[in-house]
Amino acid sequence: MAVITEIAPDLFRLSIYVPDLNLQFNHFLVRDERPLLYHAGLKGMFAELHEAMQTLIDPKDIGYVAWSHFESDEIGGLNNWLQIAPQAQPVCTFVGKVVSADDFSLRPALGMSANEILSTGHFHFRFYATPHLPHGWDAGMMFEEAEKTLFCSDLFHQFGDVSPLSSDDLTDATVEAMRQMQQSPLANYMTYTSSTGAMLSMLAQLQPQTLATMHGSSYFGDGEKMIENLSTAMKATFDAA
Repeated sequence: MAVITEIAPDLFRLSIYVPDLNLQFNHFLVRDERPLLYHAGLKGMFAELHEAMQTLIDPKDIGYVAWSHFESDEIGGLNNWLQIAPQAQPVCTFVGKVVSADDFSLRPALGMSANEILSTGHFHFRFYATPHLPHGWDAGMMFEEAEKTLFCSDLFHQFGDVSPLSSDDLTDATVEAMRQMQQSPLANYMTYTSSTGAMLSMLAQLQPQTLATMHGSSYFGDGEKMIENLSTAMKATFDAA
């Protein structure tokens, strides 16, 4: 069963570890008037996630299912959630909506533009377009302004069955994951373009306190410094490649 951890007030991390990949797949549930699921997960993980979610909310009450970019571990199970939650609305970037999501999804997606805010009730999420960060033209991120949580998708990717939440510097583990990926058939899974540094600087200036990561430990502490460190590491790793 998925491991559930509350990493911020009413923000729950539902994590499934896949030993064959030595990798955690993390999904985030915001418990509020209109609950938000961030990362729909792989289709094959739906039953396990659904069972875990039932301990937190009634899954039929999900209000939004959001993701960063169109990729199976972020959107694969979307239609399963939409089938059981009749009021749930998919949420992604405008590019994601018109290029991929509306053709795939059972219901049209809410295509968010830069600086738009999505309210779940108590919580308010400001949207940031981040094309090609971490992957894909359609990529974007959401920042919850009250608790200062950044849903940062594949940034800070770490291998291993690691702790749910850490205040330790994630840079070394992230660099090691980059190194492993660059030596695999999945090399160049991220790029460092002429726009990457500016986008990371913009995210750092939000001064997030919690970084909700898709793979590996989430982080609590000086998120600004963590993102600045990541920018340096990404440039060294991917610019050279």
